[in-house]
Amino acid sequence: MFKVLVSDPISDLGIQQLVEAADVAVDKKPGLSEDELIAIIGDYDALLVRSQTRVTEKVMEAGKQLKVVGRAGVGVDNIDLQAATARGIIVINAPDGNTITTCEHTFAMMMSLARHIPQAYMKTVNGVWDRKSFLGVELRNKTLGVMGMGRIGSEVAARAKAFGMDIMGYDPFLTEDRAAKLGIKLATIDEIVRNADFMTVHTPLTPETRHMIGKAQFEVMKPGMRIINCARGGIIDEQALVEAIDQGIVAGAAFDVFEVEPPADDHPFLKHPKVIVTPHLGASTVEAQENVAIDVSEQVLHILRNEPFANAVNMPPIPGELLNKLQPYFSLGEKLGSFVAQLSQGAVSEIVVSFSGELAEVDTQPLTRHIVKGVLAFHLGLEQVNIVNSMHLAKLRGVNVVVQKSPEAKGFTNLVSVTLKTKDKERHVAGTLLSGYGSRIVQIDKFPVDVTPSGNLILISHNDKPGIIGRVGSLLGTNDVNIATMQVGRELVGGAAIMVLTVDKAPTKNVIDELANLSDINKAKEIILF
Repeated sequence: MFKVLVSDPISDLGIQQLVEAADVAVDKKPGLSEDELIAIIGDYDALLVRSQTRVTEKVMEAGKQLKVVGRAGVGVDNIDLQAATARGIIVINAPDGNTITTCEHTFAMMMSLARHIPQAYMKTVNGVWDRKSFLGVELRNKTLGVMGMGRIGSEVAARAKAFGMDIMGYDPFLTEDRAAKLGIKLATIDEIVRNADFMTVHTPLTPETRHMIGKAQFEVMKPGMRIINCARGGIIDEQALVEAIDQGIVAGAAFDVFEVEPPADDHPFLKHPKVIVTPHLGASTVEAQENVAIDVSEQVLHILRNEPFANAVNMPPIPGELLNKLQPYFSLGEKLGSFVAQLSQGAVSEIVVSFSGELAEVDTQPLTRHIVKGVLAFHLGLEQVNIVNSMHLAKLRGVNVVVQKSPEAKGFTNLVSVTLKTKDKERHVAGTLLSGYGSRIVQIDKFPVDVTPSGNLILISHNDKPGIIGRVGSLLGTNDVNIATMQVGRELVGGAAIMVLTVDKAPTKNVIDELANLSDINKAKEIILF
């Protein structure tokens, strides 16, 4: 018999398949302290939690028989993943359980916004019969811009089509072929901002998506836009949004999330007549809570019975000899993936990973997962992507992953190369480990370089002419940006070249724009690697 401990409140329906399993015994003991959990966990094969129980390293040390920890939800911040991986304990979650409920809440907010339902309700129950102040709009024949075409965004688009809406979709991994299959128009952020009547965001919060919709977007936005955010606070600049509403650019907004939760009492959304707010209810339905528990229970059962399973968020142990060879490359691989993702523009259709030298002789699948994680995490966020689900997420988004191997390493003991292919262009980066020096990027596109992949970098494409380095240094110095290192790569004297600068602090967008406007400079790009 397998023994399963449920230490947080989880519905009986959610764990029903575990309770009814002939080879499983389930104990429900919510509200345990860490010491109480440590005292009994040694008898159990599996632990099911939500967000209350903290599964610490001490808990796992005491769980001598523990094979799996299941989180009935998405986030796993309350579980020590490193400690679990070190002990061979699989951690699983339920990333799909809240898809439909968040989608439906988005539509509830959209329709409430279109028809002023909360405002009309408040006037009516307060004894004011006012039919003139709440002239709404139909969804039919309106254009909906969906920012983020993952699971939730795709479900929103499908339902919007049933309402007779035209859909414009943006996603860094959305190709024209996939957009056609979804029956939507592939669009850029700028195209959505300028043309949509309604806009809803369904992206994770990352440095790239923070304030993705801000003052610059509101300045060119189609007048009368209505905006919904049931994803993450911070994707839309809240203060800039209030200003856009007051200026008549935005007709109204509906937010389920805030940059800081709960919001301060004086937050401008709370008393604004054209803003609808709810307290982060996107996943708060009976069905969603049951679904995440059902999903996790099913996977726990598979793991206990040594059957195929899904939704693991940590990597099962790698054989020691292989781990010793690959582990030094894990960080390099993720940074190469992130670097080339930040270089690329357009929807990524293919990731080509090449291993040369001694790495060609071993199983590099774990390292490939780290590289793909680096590519996807730049767009999807570290909370969404891990080394277990990275390949699965790439497949879901239509990104083909190709692995190539060659014994020839072009003068290096080992070389790791990553190429991203989009519709119009390929970008390439290669790196290695140098004895005594650590990780190095040794090639960017066709240019040889020697760059430490860490911190704040500035990549400049330019023509190889005298005086450029001086102009760049002067401009950065004037803006109080200190250069730590500089690398220049070129193929021919006087031809195309690149410059890679390591700087002590992140440059502002204005500084990057000023660099790009210098004579003989074609492009300047900030790259952040941590």
